[in-house]
Amino acid sequence: MPASPKKSALAKAAPAPGFKQPPVLFDKTQAMIQKIEKRLGGKLVTYWNGSRGSVCHNDVTALFRLLEHIGPQDTLYLFVKSDGGNGRAALRMVNLIRRYCKKLVALAPLECASAATMIALGAEEIQMGPIAYLTAVDTSLTHDLSPIDRDNDRVSVSLDEVKRVISLWRHNEGAGSDMNPYHALFQYIHPLVIGAVDRADSLSLMLCEEILSHHVRDAKKRRQIATTLNSKYPSHAYPVLIEEARRIGLNAVPMDPGTASMLLDLNHIYSEMGQKATTDISDRESHGNEIINILEREHCQIYYQQDKDWFYRAEERRWIVLNDDSSWHQITGSKGRMDHEVLFM
Repeated sequence: MPASPKKSALAKAAPAPGFKQPPVLFDKTQAMIQKIEKRLGGKLVTYWNGSRGSVCHNDVTALFRLLEHIGPQDTLYLFVKSDGGNGRAALRMVNLIRRYCKKLVALAPLECASAATMIALGAEEIQMGPIAYLTAVDTSLTHDLSPIDRDNDRVSVSLDEVKRVISLWRHNEGAGSDMNPYHALFQYIHPLVIGAVDRADSLSLMLCEEILSHHVRDAKKRRQIATTLNSKYPSHAYPVLIEEARRIGLNAVPMDPGTASMLLDLNHIYSEMGQKATTDISDRESHGNEIINILEREHCQIYYQQDKDWFYRAEERRWIVLNDDSSWHQITGSKGRMDHEVLFM
């Protein structure tokens, strides 16, 4: 008798023998979400990235599956923990969330960086814990023509870095300072890369203003906040703490200590799920099974798990991917029952 579709999906998701597997702690995370929702008095959606995870377009589809079940809410709470990723995906996520709530409250107990900061900009209120921070959102990108590092990987280039090189050149009183600095710069960075970074910088400004427009009616204020986050800070990773967030015009407020404590406990469980799960086969071969993105609501958890072989190609001095079976997974359950399926997105 052929297996049912549900059993087939479960069979495909079964761990390969001998490879490390991260735990899926659905019961624990669900218990914490129920406690947090009771304290907040509203519906909670969580969005968590591990160290290798990032904001991406598939997150939008996963988020839709969660929100469709919750339905419209007066106030929706969004727990965000991420180092950033794709700004265009951040815009899509905010636009989707705003369709399901009149008021959005972002909960940031830890890092809420780069594209995750963009997500937080879509909230009327940003609750920040004692160790929380936002960051600048200035753009850097890795282009097909970007410079190559010592490991033979393409490096990211930011417009701020390019501008600073030009500025230092023009303020240098030494020999050759009267030359066009771009002639020398083009020897290391392809002109198309500089053009692409400049375009991406304009895109970042536009994304921030569009996200803010969901609740900030003053166009001048939107432009001021977007410009500050894109060009004020000398480092992309500069931590924007709560007082700084207020100074630039964001409605950032201290998080209730009890809520912050619960969210840190939830993050601890997610971190256990997202622990490093790499099995070294030889000095040139390894297998990765890490859970890197997690989205969750009451009764449903969706996560992305890498499942791939890595091979070091010595002649190219880089790692390449083989046998990539990475996939999205969904777990649903209530009253002691739990169902699992692989999502094809």
